[in-house]
Amino acid sequence: MGTRELGLEILILAPNWLGDAIMALPAIRDVRRHFSGQPMTVAARPSIAPVFRAVPDIDRILVLDRGNEPSQLRGDIGILFPNSFRSAWILRKAGIKERWGYRSDFRRPLLTRSVSKPRRRVSFPEYYANLVRQLGVETGPLTAQMKAPAAAAASAMALLRERGWRSGQPLVGIAPGAAFGHAKRWSAKRYAQVASQLVDAGVACVIVGRSEDRDAARDIKGIDLIGQTDLMMLMGVLSQCNVVAANDSGALHLAAALGVPVVGIWGPTHERYSTPVTPYEDSRTVAAVSEEVFCRPCFLADCPIDHRCMKRITTERVHEAVRRFLQETHA
Repeated sequence: MGTRELGLEILILAPNWLGDAIMALPAIRDVRRHFSGQPMTVAARPSIAPVFRAVPDIDRILVLDRGNEPSQLRGDIGILFPNSFRSAWILRKAGIKERWGYRSDFRRPLLTRSVSKPRRRVSFPEYYANLVRQLGVETGPLTAQMKAPAAAAASAMALLRERGWRSGQPLVGIAPGAAFGHAKRWSAKRYAQVASQLVDAGVACVIVGRSEDRDAARDIKGIDLIGQTDLMMLMGVLSQCNVVAANDSGALHLAAALGVPVVGIWGPTHERYSTPVTPYEDSRTVAAVSEEVFCRPCFLADCPIDHRCMKRITTERVHEAVRRFLQETHA
């Protein structure tokens, strides 16, 4: 490639959504290994940037100030994980000499090296791996290594105890929200039924999510932390859980990357494509719950018909998947 000389500074522009950023971690790790010994910065939106503190071997994390990005960015090689025209324009405006990314959104003239998207739909982790592979980076397994910072884990444990959790009591995280539309949400009533069964069996439940997820969390029995955790505290709380049940959301992908067993509920999206990355090369810590219907996956934010992909998923299936993981972690 002629780009591994000492002194080069590598800049990675991270995806804009939490789940996408986590699914990009295997490719980011491969870039780190390829440019071993050379400084690497990951630039990310404020809502995403803290997650990279839990990722090893990143030299610098840059929190982007929207509208002022060109003045913040520096480096010799910029690798674009977002597909937008704007992201390429920002790197060019910043004076990054080498700008690499997918040939998309009419931005090819702004890139010094552009590669084609996969011809068929692939999972998001493979999509990002394909990008760096075509740029000459040898790729490894689609796994991620994340660990909640000690301070975040300690703060989360203290908060959970303050809210009634007892050390040694099984803890299930429930994340009933989803940022991209209501179609990705399983019924709040059914989450409440699962939580009720767990609590009646002596299991503690903690409900996590953004303030906007309040309606999705109504009537769910447990420790209510909706809107009360920043990303670092969320990471700490999830790291204390034995199992996390969630829709296809940032919380699901964060828990999976931390090595926590997850029960994922997929509807308009598909587990084949938004595949959680974990520290393991097999799917031992991921239980995918979905219902095959003719219109799935549609990838729509709101269902134009009867939301059958989610409505046909029963509480029994989700409860059974959670219970199975609890048995394994408390065997």
